[in-house]
Amino acid sequence: MIQKFQIRKKFAFLKFSSYVKFLLDYMKCSFCFFLQSSPLCTQLIYFISLSFAGLFALKTLKPKDLTNKPKDLDLFFMSASAVTVSSMSTVEIESFTDAQLWVLTFLMLIGGEIFTSMLGLQFMKAKLCKEDSIKGRFISNGSDVESSISEDIFDKEKAIKCMSCLVHVVLGYLTVVNVTGSVSVLVYLTVVKQAGNLLKAKGIKLSTFSVFTTVSSFGNCGFTPANENMALFSTNSLLLLIIIPQILAGNTLYPPLLSFSIWVLKKFTRKEEYGYILQHPHDVMYKHLFSSEACVYLSMTVLGFILVQTIVFCGLEWDSEVLTGMNWYQKIVGSIFLSVNSRHAGESVVDLSKLSSAVLVLFAVMMYLPPYTSYVPITSNTETFSGESSKGTKNKDREMENLIFSQLTYLVIFVLLICLTERQSMRTDPLNFNVFNIVFEVISAYGNVGFSIGYSCKRLLKLDQNCIDASYGFVGKWSPKGKLLLIIIMIFGRLKKFNMQGGKAWKLS
Repeated sequence: MIQKFQIRKKFAFLKFSSYVKFLLDYMKCSFCFFLQSSPLCTQLIYFISLSFAGLFALKTLKPKDLTNKPKDLDLFFMSASAVTVSSMSTVEIESFTDAQLWVLTFLMLIGGEIFTSMLGLQFMKAKLCKEDSIKGRFISNGSDVESSISEDIFDKEKAIKCMSCLVHVVLGYLTVVNVTGSVSVLVYLTVVKQAGNLLKAKGIKLSTFSVFTTVSSFGNCGFTPANENMALFSTNSLLLLIIIPQILAGNTLYPPLLSFSIWVLKKFTRKEEYGYILQHPHDVMYKHLFSSEACVYLSMTVLGFILVQTIVFCGLEWDSEVLTGMNWYQKIVGSIFLSVNSRHAGESVVDLSKLSSAVLVLFAVMMYLPPYTSYVPITSNTETFSGESSKGTKNKDREMENLIFSQLTYLVIFVLLICLTERQSMRTDPLNFNVFNIVFEVISAYGNVGFSIGYSCKRLLKLDQNCIDASYGFVGKWSPKGKLLLIIIMIFGRLKKFNMQGGKAWKLS
């Protein structure tokens, strides 16, 4: 009996060891694959895998309403929307349980641009380390190597050390902003009873709302645990002012704030690597690291866009229905909040469908612009701003750039495809399914913003007693084919940074 038990125990141990060995081999092969793959392929696999993982997690957890469970396609859509930080929704956010909200929080965190850029920096560092080890073995064998190669290895070693420091800086930046932001929101909701009671009445935990909203705002996703989004707190100006810096710190003003953080660390630690990073940002190969001059131009452009949008919004909507019940101070803060969110965040304090057409067009333009759009004088070196040197550009890459389309071309193609999938609804419900609403939704998904004009039963030509207004976006009323297309658009938009040079071969004359 004892012998049989020992045999079974040994067999179980061998079986467990084989599983561990298989897992380690799989991880090793996956790591080698990612090192050899292009960044585009790697990130595409990353976002698709996380979207399916999110679907599995949301489907596994027990839903809030067993009689009205979201469909698998809607769960996959919400998972992809969170991973790509798009905040497009096909179901009401309050239909998710607290555990499901934490799943979405995790997806937004690891899908955010800062987190993924940090992973990319780690892979780049590992790739350089691998190349250095190969060259080191080549030199140790006594081969004839020119001094330029030795100098190149020294520069790479310095770059690797700087990358390690930069990874720690980015991780610290990510942690500090999310922790301080969550604590600030939680303190506000605890102190201001009126705001906290609004969430308690909906059955939303204050801690869940604080962490969820902070991660969403910093990642520029735009989801909040309340169906009304931030319209629930349209008169809580201080809460909006707490969230605005989080949005800016996670996207449009990330390069200036990152450079400032490195400068502060250099002053306090006197570490050589921080000085090298600031003086040679290109050597670190981190696209979010700009020169001081480029940071100034970017900051001025971001603040200029916010100012222009705020002036236009206040001028056209000051006495409109959407701002009813607010005093002058709350109107200004709400206008600034919307202006900040139109640049890729997507949180809203008003019903966008009630805004004037001019404001919606302005928001559509802001959603289309990349986050690091900047006014750079002609006399300045544009290479300094882009952070990329043309010296290392290969002819093969230039040939590929000649074949790909521009950003606007892809948007036109996507709009045409959506109009084809939703042509039946466009005939029967033309007021909701008009071309502008579709264009606005596509631009919002492509820009990973999340603004949506929504769907209204009041705009139906024939009144339907069964029609119920919902808080989710316009895409929630689309066909399954249209929803799948928008998922592709969100992922494509998340990867549009690899196609920013597209369409330049076309000459219009």
